[in-house]
Amino acid sequence: MDLPHRLVASMTIAPTAILCGSPLDESKLPLAVLILGPTGSGKTALSLALGEQFAGEIVSCDSVAVYRGMDLGTAKPIPEERARLPHHLIDVANPARQAGLRTRLERSCQRHGDPWLHRVLTRLDPASAARIHANDASKLLRAIEVCLAARKPLSQLLDDKQIARDPLTGFRLLRIGLNPPRKALPPRKGLYDRLNQRAAAMFSAGLLEETRALLARYGPVKALDSLGYRQAAAFLAGTMPLEAAIEAAQQGHRNYAKRQLTWFRREPEVHWFESFGDETEVLNAAKGRVQAMLDDEKQQDGCFDPVRCGG
Repeated sequence: MDLPHRLVASMTIAPTAILCGSPLDESKLPLAVLILGPTGSGKTALSLALGEQFAGEIVSCDSVAVYRGMDLGTAKPIPEERARLPHHLIDVANPARQAGLRTRLERSCQRHGDPWLHRVLTRLDPASAARIHANDASKLLRAIEVCLAARKPLSQLLDDKQIARDPLTGFRLLRIGLNPPRKALPPRKGLYDRLNQRAAAMFSAGLLEETRALLARYGPVKALDSLGYRQAAAFLAGTMPLEAAIEAAQQGHRNYAKRQLTWFRREPEVHWFESFGDETEVLNAAKGRVQAMLDDEKQQDGCFDPVRCGG
C-alpha cells in the first residue's frame, strides 16, 4: 500500500503494523499519528480534522469495519466522511465464514460439546487450559487454533518476549489518547450517555434490517457475533424482545469502553486529552501537537521550501 509522507491512523484496539524502509536519520521518518480511545470518544472526528489539516490519510484499525455490509453496527465513517480523505482497511473483506481448522473444530464442538474443546487444549497446552473456563468455547477455539498454527503452546508464545508484538517501525509516532472526563457524577456519565444514544440510534437507523440481510446472505458467521449485531440477531431469532436487545447492546458498548480504557493505559508515551475528540479544545490542542512535530522535522531537515515542507 503506497502511503503518503504524512499519515493519520485512527486506532481502536492496536496499531496496524505499517512497515517501510527506515532511514538512518530518525528525524526524517514520516509521521504517524495514532489516535487511541474508547468507542464513542470521537476518534473519527479527530482523525478527519487532523487528516484534512495535514494532508493525511486514515488507516482504520477496527476489527469489524473491515467487513463489507456491516455499516450501522460498526459506526463506520459515513460515505460523505470517507469522501473527504483516503481511507484504508474499511470494506476490504466479506463477513463470510472461513473454511478450515476453525470450521472443523466448531463442528466437532457441536457433536461433543464444549468440554471436548477443553480436553483438546489440555493436551496441547495445559497452562492455557488451566486459565480458560471449560465452557468458554470462543477462547478455547482461539487457543487451539494458535497452538496448531504456531506448533507450540499459546502460553509459551505469550511468555516469549522475542516473538512478542513487533513495534510499529519506519515512522515517527505521535500517540494521542482520548479519555472522556470522569469528573461527572457518576463517573463516565458523558461517555456512557453517548454510547447509550448511539446504540439506540443504530437500531432506529435500520440495524435490524442490515442484520437480517447479512444473515440471509452469509448465515450466522463469526463477524455477526460482534456488538450490536449479536443483539439484533437475538431479536430476529425471537429470543430477545426489542427493548431488551437495545439495552443489551448499550450495556455491551459500555463494558467494551471500560475494557478499552484499561488496555490503553498500558500504551507508552500517550498524550492524553481528558475529553472527546470532537470538542474544539481537543481539536486545536491535537493540531498543535502534530504541527510541533512537523516543525521539528523541518528544522532538522533545514527545509525552507513551502511546497515540500507544507509551510
